[in-house]
Amino acid sequence: MDGTGKKKVGPSRYIDEMLPAVRLLGEALGAEYRYYSILLMDNSSRRWSVSAAGTSVVSDSLYNNRGMTVRVTDDKGYAEYSLNGFCKDDISHVTERLRESLKAFDGDGESFLQDYMKREIPASAPLEMRRSGEYLVHPADIDDGVMIERLSELRKKLIATDERIFDAGARAEYQEIHKLFVAPGRELSQDILWSTGAVSAMAKSGQEIKTAFRSFSVLGGAEILDEMDGALGKVAETAVTLLSSEPMIPGTYECICSPEVTGMIVHEAFGHGVEMDMFVKDRALAKNYIGKRVASDLVTMHDGGIAADQTGSYFFDDEGQEATDTVIIEKGILKRGISDLLSAMTLGTGPTGNGRRQDYGHKAYTRMTNTFFEGGGDDPEDMIRSVGYGFLLESPESGMEDPKNWGIQCMVSVAKEIRDGKLTGRVFSPVVLTGYVPDLLKSFTMMSPRVELSGGGMCGKGYKEWVKVSDGGPYIKATIRLG
Repeated sequence: MDGTGKKKVGPSRYIDEMLPAVRLLGEALGAEYRYYSILLMDNSSRRWSVSAAGTSVVSDSLYNNRGMTVRVTDDKGYAEYSLNGFCKDDISHVTERLRESLKAFDGDGESFLQDYMKREIPASAPLEMRRSGEYLVHPADIDDGVMIERLSELRKKLIATDERIFDAGARAEYQEIHKLFVAPGRELSQDILWSTGAVSAMAKSGQEIKTAFRSFSVLGGAEILDEMDGALGKVAETAVTLLSSEPMIPGTYECICSPEVTGMIVHEAFGHGVEMDMFVKDRALAKNYIGKRVASDLVTMHDGGIAADQTGSYFFDDEGQEATDTVIIEKGILKRGISDLLSAMTLGTGPTGNGRRQDYGHKAYTRMTNTFFEGGGDDPEDMIRSVGYGFLLESPESGMEDPKNWGIQCMVSVAKEIRDGKLTGRVFSPVVLTGYVPDLLKSFTMMSPRVELSGGGMCGKGYKEWVKVSDGGPYIKATIRLG
């Protein structure tokens, strides 16, 4: 425990017990292949929820997994094999399966091997690492009954906030992540804990029913419950306000976006579009704009496992690459994308530590981590005062993008009218935000200093492999097409 009262996430007993056998496997692979890597995972989770339908305590299979991925490389190419149980007696079985599944690559296999090894072990790569996240209160240390009671109290407080709130829900969840990466001359381990939560409120007036929802996330533990408690009034206010909401009149408006909406924009606008495995497949227009202007001078965009402390954080990725803070856009200029190991090798660039797997049985893709815009120097109140007619956008719902054509479409549940620099009290909902990504980002004219990130949800890719990410930014002012 440090001076802040935080504790370190402890190691996995399973991984510690498996380490001698993993080292023996590494020796066997090293005798046969010029390069190998072993990724061992031990992840656990628990979710508690309270609603009118009742209470629930579950361990989500998506977050609970224990297994191993082995990758080998020789002068033919590379092969991977995954398994969910392993002991030293399985070494011959694993090596035989790898021989059988070794894939042949077109072209110069020896050149492939040399390039692969160079990318896999950069000169600056750490040879040993043992890193741990921190928390104040571990959710696993709270009895299920106590956790349900605390969430029930949040639900009751939310319902009591306003007579028009007739129902509410609350949930909390954590995942504890343990990973060991072993390769020739390298042994890396990390132990991480993140927690998320959400509250929802349903308001009714006559036949009209509206729902407000807010998610929470922290790189830590059950301390998230206090954050949820402090936001109940805002959630109730949003639900009640939506009862008097009006349909949005389609048009292009001056808009102020809350940090949560900014996060959805950064994730959808330039997140997937700069994942460089999409460059390899020629499915991202950004590939042709490296070094070119794609946004306002105010826009600087980051992504990386160490770029922020949120649910997308880690110390090394699932290919053993040390986590980074990658500057994707710098003062409006697209500098580079983010990459896994193989896409970096194919494109002749350095990996950025973004190779991530849903679990040991899924392939590694280039995936976002903590993705956000830097802040600026404008006060949010001054930003509102600068608007002749437009909207303050809050409460994002969902979004999608088209990386090949740079289209974006996002759903927002609250648009507060601004006229002559003042909020009028009128609210419009639901709202669809659309546009061409560079036009949207070039329209940024003001940004607040404080950057906020959240990571309550998951990000899907490929055949819907899911990983935890976070996104965010400051308040921004932009010209946006709404409908």
